[in-house]
Amino acid sequence: MKGTRAIIEVLKSEGVTLAFAYPGGQVIPLFDELYGEKDIRIILPRHEQGGVHAAEGYARVTGRVGVVIATSGPGATNLVTGIADANMDSIPLVAITGQVPTHLIGNDAFQEVDVLGVTRSVAKHNYLVSRAEELPFMLKAAFYIARTGRPGPVVVDIPSNIQRADFAAHIPESVNIPSYQPKYDGNPRQIERIANLINASERPVFYVGGGVISSESSDYLRQAASKANIPVTTTLMGLGAIPTDHPLSLGMLGMHGTAYANLAVTNCDLLVAVGARFDDRITGKLAAFAPVAKIIHIDIDPTSVSKSVRVDLPVIGSAFNILRDLLPQLEHRERKDWFARIDAWRLASPLVVPAGNGRVSPQALIRSLYSLAAGKDPVLCTDVGQHQMWSALFWNHQKPRRWVSSGGFGTMGFGLPAAIGAQLGLPDNLVLCVTGDGGFQMNIQEMATVARLNLPIKIILMNNGYLGMVRQWQELFWDHHYSHTDISDNPDFTKVSEAFGVKAFVLDRPADTEKVLAAALNHPGPALVNAMIEREANVYPMVPAGEPLDNLILDAE
Repeated sequence: MKGTRAIIEVLKSEGVTLAFAYPGGQVIPLFDELYGEKDIRIILPRHEQGGVHAAEGYARVTGRVGVVIATSGPGATNLVTGIADANMDSIPLVAITGQVPTHLIGNDAFQEVDVLGVTRSVAKHNYLVSRAEELPFMLKAAFYIARTGRPGPVVVDIPSNIQRADFAAHIPESVNIPSYQPKYDGNPRQIERIANLINASERPVFYVGGGVISSESSDYLRQAASKANIPVTTTLMGLGAIPTDHPLSLGMLGMHGTAYANLAVTNCDLLVAVGARFDDRITGKLAAFAPVAKIIHIDIDPTSVSKSVRVDLPVIGSAFNILRDLLPQLEHRERKDWFARIDAWRLASPLVVPAGNGRVSPQALIRSLYSLAAGKDPVLCTDVGQHQMWSALFWNHQKPRRWVSSGGFGTMGFGLPAAIGAQLGLPDNLVLCVTGDGGFQMNIQEMATVARLNLPIKIILMNNGYLGMVRQWQELFWDHHYSHTDISDNPDFTKVSEAFGVKAFVLDRPADTEKVLAAALNHPGPALVNAMIEREANVYPMVPAGEPLDNLILDAE
């Protein structure tokens, strides 16, 4: 068969029914093979970066490997930001890129770039197919590597002459890579030690990251927390692992985490980290992070253990398997004094919805949005910035894989294309995209994709005329020097939305919040709400960068 047919047969063998693909010179052979293909739906984004973020959104809500296809040179380099984003957040992705013919590689041919060199540091793995006979194995291996162990993006660079080649292709049912053997089962003795430490602890805390979501172990996590009576705090990527309103939930931890989560971690005597990597936004000042606690780290990636925080007991393996094996060994303890302290912190420093000053309160906007959407199993996608943190804090996260946000890489422009992927992955769910006026414009061209497909995504645009998160830092730590963060000369987003063919609503009075949101949510097709929020509203709580977690700025005072 031809190389292009081999690619499609591997995709089918991996259960791929949808891919995000943008044509170009070095993938014309593949697109020609896709012409008339009925088993794989091709979604055309309006920019390769939009395509890779859409593939991420699809993967984040379904748990399946997202697929994106682009041509060589600028097509491939336009994928790099999304590949890096997926790598930081451990999202399974296969990026197929065209390449110039093998005999031209290294000759600075038109639209040539060293894709392996460019992506080596931002992908889990990458391949350059140099012989047609290698193609089925390498592409099959890419899917295996992307979804196993700690998930991540894999790049397969395929020269156009390899795509056109005829060869005796063998599509393997599975692949074996001797140098890559992820460990899934935790050591039984170490799991027993975890149970003993938990059962003996007075002030334990579960610290939960995105690994609990990707390993599908949220149920076991909730059962373990309930059985042992342990409070749970999550990272940004771990939101949804336990319902926000669960009695044991402390909400999010870290720079913009709840005061009571930060204080609980600072004062705990045992911290049980599950599928989390102790990044700087979580730990704050390392020397003051959980200073009196023994630290347990459950993770499938051994390179994440003791990378930044010294761990007393590491257990390498799948969170699913380890929590499953740990659960029968846990004992219930009341821990009344510990919960009394946590309740006192909750009472003293609750999350607050500030009174408005004539414009729409962003915190109140998120609360109202949740109240209207709650019964529709909503998926909340965000861009990056203040609106992202307000969404993390004031949305009531109920389920895993219903929160789609760029965590480790913090990619502005992520939200809208990710919502496209999420809606295609969960076509029967209400998909919401909360974005800011800065990030929205970075991939605004994907409004055309939304309109073309008539995807019923509801876009809530928090419009404050600023690059809000940077402006907040400039206010608090840089003497109000708002250097190049004022974007009040934005276009009229209502007219822009309508020009793309997307129904637009304006929200400029707090009293109209629920009425306007309800009208947008009830609109049968895609819709945008241009919400004029308070211009200089800030995200609180906040821990200044590099400070201890208990050094909290709680409000504007």
